[in-house]
Amino acid sequence: MAIGGEFTHRLLKDAGLGGDIRVLDLGCGTGDVSLLAAALIGLGGSVVGVDKSAQALNVARDRARKADVQNVDFVECDLRHLSDDFGIFDVIVGRRVLMYQADIVEAIRRFLPWLRPDGLAVFHEHDTTMVPFSSEAMPLHHLVQGWMRETIAREGADIHMGFNLHHVLTKAGLLVEHVRAEAIIQTPTQKYPLAPIVRAMLPRIVEQGVASEDDIDIDTLDRRLDAEQESTNATYVGDMMFGAWARKPS
Repeated sequence: MAIGGEFTHRLLKDAGLGGDIRVLDLGCGTGDVSLLAAALIGLGGSVVGVDKSAQALNVARDRARKADVQNVDFVECDLRHLSDDFGIFDVIVGRRVLMYQADIVEAIRRFLPWLRPDGLAVFHEHDTTMVPFSSEAMPLHHLVQGWMRETIAREGADIHMGFNLHHVLTKAGLLVEHVRAEAIIQTPTQKYPLAPIVRAMLPRIVEQGVASEDDIDIDTLDRRLDAEQESTNATYVGDMMFGAWARKPS
């Protein structure tokens, strides 16, 4: 399961996903959250995942086909222009999608016409302003985490989105029922895949001028991070996840 997947699964389950309901997954990407939701609601319900990336959606469709998931559809769509053909949903979900909206409150309000009265909005976001933190000095880990944080900040993301969840959901007119947070922790026996994340983000890090390929030296990064972990035997908090669900007034 992807990083944060267990947290998302618990969040959706505790929010009450289940039964014959319709779920809209905003910014579904390659389908992680859509597939989690589809498994929770069963064949009597349905999930529509929307994203503007055709490439990501092709991956999502292939994953659903290989897993024989029949209650999910993926639609290429700009989140600013959802189709009236989608109809009304019982639940709207999203992971790491609000943080990339230029006007987050307005974006939430834009989604609400597709949510039935008394329906749920469930969001999983991160907050990178609290981390990283370690029990011993781990300068390389902190440097690498800083590259990631600065990259998404320069891309226009709200790196304080987790702490802001209650505020933006309330301001958009929703009734917040629950907020939770959980840290992603690395210990000497529990590895956090920092280098693979940086590898995936490498073009973005370089494009934003945060660090050069020579600075990162991606082919040796995992080994250098492991060496630092082994030399310190420390516990390292690499990320902080927030989740919330809120109800649309009836």
